[in-house]
Amino acid sequence: MALWPSISWLGKAENEIAGIQSRGVLRVSTISSPLTWNSVNGKPDGLDYQLASEFADYLGVKLEVTVRQNVNQLFDDLDSGKADILAAGLIYSPQRTKNYQAGPTYYSVSQQMVYRMGSPHPRSLGGVKPGELVLSPGQAVIDDLKALKETHYPDLTWQTDARHNMTTLMEQVVEGKINFTIADSVAISVFQRVHPQLAIVQDVTDEQPVTWFSRKESDGSLPAAMLDFFNRMGEDGTLARLEEKYLGHVGDFDYVDTRTFLRAIDNILPDLRPLFEKYATGMNWELLAAISYQESHWDPLATSPTGVRGLMMLTRNTAQSMGLSDRLDPEQSISGGARYLSRLMDKIPQTIPEDERIWFALAAYNMGYAHMMDARALTARQKGNPDSWSDVKQRLPLLSQKRYYSKTTYGYARGNEAYKYVENIRRYQLSLAGYLREKEKVAQSDQNKTQLAELMPDIRLR
Repeated sequence: MALWPSISWLGKAENEIAGIQSRGVLRVSTISSPLTWNSVNGKPDGLDYQLASEFADYLGVKLEVTVRQNVNQLFDDLDSGKADILAAGLIYSPQRTKNYQAGPTYYSVSQQMVYRMGSPHPRSLGGVKPGELVLSPGQAVIDDLKALKETHYPDLTWQTDARHNMTTLMEQVVEGKINFTIADSVAISVFQRVHPQLAIVQDVTDEQPVTWFSRKESDGSLPAAMLDFFNRMGEDGTLARLEEKYLGHVGDFDYVDTRTFLRAIDNILPDLRPLFEKYATGMNWELLAAISYQESHWDPLATSPTGVRGLMMLTRNTAQSMGLSDRLDPEQSISGGARYLSRLMDKIPQTIPEDERIWFALAAYNMGYAHMMDARALTARQKGNPDSWSDVKQRLPLLSQKRYYSKTTYGYARGNEAYKYVENIRRYQLSLAGYLREKEKVAQSDQNKTQLAELMPDIRLR
């Protein structure tokens, strides 16, 4: 992506950008959450982090990220000059734009009140009792609640807790420490992949735009740079690719399926994990495990009516081509499935972005490489981008409709199944990665408590 133009022709109109470029660092404040910023395998990840990284590259500077506990602290960073922008999945609101500059919208969410499934809850905000609804300071929904209190719910009350942000408040709800909180719909969908006990009481707002914020500067150079950056990201497809990566598979929550999967992680995965780690060359082992769960629910003896068998549900021909003697042997099945998937990855056209190639390969794994290529050709005929998974996956179900498959090279295919297959794997991977992080966090906390307890006698003796 081309850099922001040099100051030679912008003069005074580029004071703030010139300052950032002179410093050589773009300072971004955010909040830790699975969607905005988090650590995956020791590396930072998240939609806002990826966008901020792209923006820093666009400006030709390094990225410096500061993680804060709540929204008020983010805006304090802007006020004190500690941050250039806030990239934290923040809602656009008229109240915020009185004092801060909003950037372009990059997705939308609604605000929803949540509770722990099985616990008592009202049908609406009108039934919330004092002390039951807890929010994080600075949440934009507080302004919406003030308006609703004036027009619909005169007895509505809530309290704020500066120790927590939206994500940790949802954790408090799941743990039964508070009754209700309000969070955005996308954050809730991601959170439910690891904590399916979280349930929605009601929508509190309609869809609202999500945006970055910066200071209201007279020169206007930073907002202009953000506008140009997002326009270019939209035009070259990068924004759509990132949105597909982080947002494209968060819907269609299934409580029973998610609970079943999380139990399998505890009860079945520990015996299989070493094999997934051993054979997941060129991919994350959690992805390979998610593929296997989608195929067989981690049942090494699984058999389908069509004759595919084992943990990776391989056909007889595929197993033979991979040199396997026993499809029901867990190690052979995982090894063969991983190598077959790698073979498909090698065939995927190089024009497809690297981080999306796996989804095309998985579609091919499910319905055949030729049918996947038919879906790409159909996408191109319909003026879509055949190298974009977001565009191609929309055409997969059309391969089972005669008016479309009759014009393809290889004919009918169960494209709707392939679509669900890939999306399910992405959701399982999200649940698995998040659940394992939660378990590691709990284990680390327990270890710290044990170490502290062991030190206590020494402390008392002193």
